[in-house]
Amino acid sequence: MNASESNSHEGFAVASRDEHLAVTTSRTPMLTQYLMMAVRRKWTIVGAIVVCLAAAILITLLATPKYTAVTQIEINREGARILNNVENVEPETSTADQEFYQTQYTILESRAMADRVVRKLRLADNQQFFETMRASTIADSFTNGRSSLSRAAREDAAAHILTANVSVEGIRTSRLVNIEWTSPEPTLSAQVASTWGTSFIEYNLERRYDATAYARTFLEGRLVQLRQRLEQSERQLVSYAQNQAIVSLPIGASDASGKVAERSLTVDRLGALNTALSEATADRIRAESRIEGSRSSASSEQLSNPTINSLRQRRAELSADYARLMTQFSPDYPPAKALSAQLSAINTSLSREESRVTGGLQNVYRDAQQRENLLQKQVDALRVQFLDQRRSGIQYNIFQREVDTNRQLYDGLLQRLKEIGVAAGSSENNISVIDTAQVPTRPSYPRPLLNLLAGLGLGILSGLALAFAREQIDETIADPADFERRIGLPMLGGVPNVRSAHPLEDLRDPKSGLTEAYLSIQASLLFSTDHGLPRSLAVTSTRPAEGKSTTAHAFAYVIGRSGSRTLLIDADMRSPSLHADLSIPNEIGLSAVLSGLVDVGEAINKVDGLSFDVMTAGKSPPNAAELLRGHLFTDLLRQLGERYDCVVIDCPPVMGLADAPIIASVAESTVFVMEARGIKARLALIAIDRLHQARARLTGAVMTKLPLNNGGYGYGYDYGYGYGRRTDD
Repeated sequence: MNASESNSHEGFAVASRDEHLAVTTSRTPMLTQYLMMAVRRKWTIVGAIVVCLAAAILITLLATPKYTAVTQIEINREGARILNNVENVEPETSTADQEFYQTQYTILESRAMADRVVRKLRLADNQQFFETMRASTIADSFTNGRSSLSRAAREDAAAHILTANVSVEGIRTSRLVNIEWTSPEPTLSAQVASTWGTSFIEYNLERRYDATAYARTFLEGRLVQLRQRLEQSERQLVSYAQNQAIVSLPIGASDASGKVAERSLTVDRLGALNTALSEATADRIRAESRIEGSRSSASSEQLSNPTINSLRQRRAELSADYARLMTQFSPDYPPAKALSAQLSAINTSLSREESRVTGGLQNVYRDAQQRENLLQKQVDALRVQFLDQRRSGIQYNIFQREVDTNRQLYDGLLQRLKEIGVAAGSSENNISVIDTAQVPTRPSYPRPLLNLLAGLGLGILSGLALAFAREQIDETIADPADFERRIGLPMLGGVPNVRSAHPLEDLRDPKSGLTEAYLSIQASLLFSTDHGLPRSLAVTSTRPAEGKSTTAHAFAYVIGRSGSRTLLIDADMRSPSLHADLSIPNEIGLSAVLSGLVDVGEAINKVDGLSFDVMTAGKSPPNAAELLRGHLFTDLLRQLGERYDCVVIDCPPVMGLADAPIIASVAESTVFVMEARGIKARLALIAIDRLHQARARLTGAVMTKLPLNNGGYGYGYDYGYGYGRRTDD
């Protein structure tokens, strides 16, 4: 094979390994990898659990019992609103409820509440309280019931102790709140918890009273100011009205705000004069019309005058008589003259009467005209006065609005002051005690079951963390799945770790776990080539003592037992072991054949009870690698391939020696043996890369010395490989 073919084969081998590694890694779910890790590091996890459980038990046994007393109170939303109304109106539920109750919880846990309880129970003077709460510095300061420390320091320490041991918890979907206080003394716990609840109620009442008193003081001061402003604005309004001669009269009743509508006296007078002027104008027009009509003899005034009507009737009669006489006599006829004289007298009387009627109408007209002119002058004068008042009314209205505003503010604050008086007289409180704290009979701490569960949980978490850390630090390969994930070489199978001093004897038992394991690996080898089992099979490992020789022996045994002609060669000429395991001589072996000292047949041993033939390593030559590198070893394998169906070669380790890569390059197939948790993955990768560089045909790997019940790969060995024995049982 030339150099280019060698490089091509090497690149293909490395690429194949990388591709297999990628496929294997993606094929194994992450959760499965974690479970496998947990199984591999189970003793680390178990140890962490045991330590944490022991610590939890120790803490439980050594802890000082503590007792928790609970006072339950009910907190309602504020019913009375001092500055808005005095009715107990329940506000709508909203996000404001959360803010309100959270505020109450904070007040309950506040230092102010603790100070109240300290003062109410006189805890600053109670030496036993400080001894119970293990405040040794304060307790030691007491001598004959008196302390050398100041009261402020003792009260501060007592309040700090109270706040450190109080817990406030609201009950969901209710208005109930639990006040819990914990101490080593059950009676003290109940006493403090009960006092805490009553102190909170007292604090709430005091706060409500203080709020009322502050509001009253504030409103009284504001009322004095507003009263002065109202009086000043009213005086200013009256003074301006007097100066400007503005007279306003109330009209109608007061409105809802108490304000009475007003109108100016000038407006009323102007309205009355306008009405009178309209009537005078109408009278003048009627009089003028009557005068125009009186110029006609058929006017209504003349027709309605009885004197004129009587004269006209008499004139008509005389005219008729005169006309009759004229038909017979001349105007000089005395009766005719008499009638003519009468007619003249009647016409004179009629003219005088008509003149009198016309003169009366003219007098009426003049009177109406004079009255109209007088009223017009008065209206014009009032109109000027009204416009002057309108201009003055702008400032008047400003003063009036100021008066109205001040009056509204004054009345409003006066009403609020009355409401405060009503609220101050009410003793209603929005906080009440539901359950008073009882003396607890059982300690709330420690809680053995909870401590054990916490220890168990902490142990599991810390165990998993330690297992993960050790897994990351540990470079050794734990199981076949770990090998495939980290190395990328196909895994033919795993071999359990046998506790027997002579594992080769277990191979004689066809039902042993060791035999079952290698039979499973043999089944995998049947598919390694297109013609079944490889003609020559090299078995090697990274370093000695990984189970390489045992694996080669087992391969020869199971293959030979299947009926195939099998030869096992001990090719580890530097450190041979096969002759010692089988108790056969090692005078003539592989080294003698490669040196040309003996024929192949002379170096082959047939051992009774074995299903395969054996060729030992022979005497150790000074140049083992030179013997293997030549064509003699290749020719030897060719000759043996004609005699045997499978030649199994026990090779030396790869690291540090050139023998194994040389043999692997000649063999048809190579199996890499690796001890579970026996070697670092980095060294295994180096060994496999050396085999790839030698153009070895790596079929797969075998992992030896796997612990029984290894859940990280397949199923438990004590089940799978002991299946036959369990059936017989």
